[in-house]
Amino acid sequence: MKVVKIVLGGLVAALLFFVAFLVFVAPSDFSVARSIEISAPKAYVFPAVNKLKNWKHWMIWAERDPNMEITYSGPDTGIGSKSAWQSESQGSGEMECLATELDKSVTYRLYFPDFDMASEVIMKVEEVSPEVTRVTWLNEGDVGGNPINKLFAMNMDSMVGPDFEAGLSNMKKWVESKPEALEADAAPAKIESETPAVMEPPSNETDQKEGQPVDK
Repeated sequence: MKVVKIVLGGLVAALLFFVAFLVFVAPSDFSVARSIEISAPKAYVFPAVNKLKNWKHWMIWAERDPNMEITYSGPDTGIGSKSAWQSESQGSGEMECLATELDKSVTYRLYFPDFDMASEVIMKVEEVSPEVTRVTWLNEGDVGGNPINKLFAMNMDSMVGPDFEAGLSNMKKWVESKPEALEADAAPAKIESETPAVMEPPSNETDQKEGQPVDK
């Protein structure tokens, strides 16, 4: 019996050492990407990814927790727009827009404070045809040497990939069913300007204060 315990203990120790070795030599970077085609012009699809307030309509995490608390700050769209969320079941996170190219791509910084893990999210919008648009959701980053985060990185595609697929599927349904709302977001804002007043040259008769004689 004692020999069996020694053998089992040795096997467990060897297994733990092997797992630790795998984590040690595993790459710290990761990349997850999923795509979908949406039956809508890219000008209507782009607001779904460029405007953070639109994400709640299609991201799978908000669907799983209807009570998720989401806050927004900064501009509605473009560089500096931010969102933050808290959820008992889905965790907490933050996103901030770093770069945007109209009707082509948006780059966000994604941060999970619970794991002190930051990564980059790139939403690409490509025209397949005038009425069909391909959206690619890409998440890539480097978790550094933290062994726990490296375990996440090793399994990131299998962990997050299905969520990306579900979110993109929701986006497709939402965009294709709400073209009028996205058309309004896609329309450029009208800028009203007033015609500048024309300055009349001063009259010689008014060079002096009112009521004062004018020297001839």
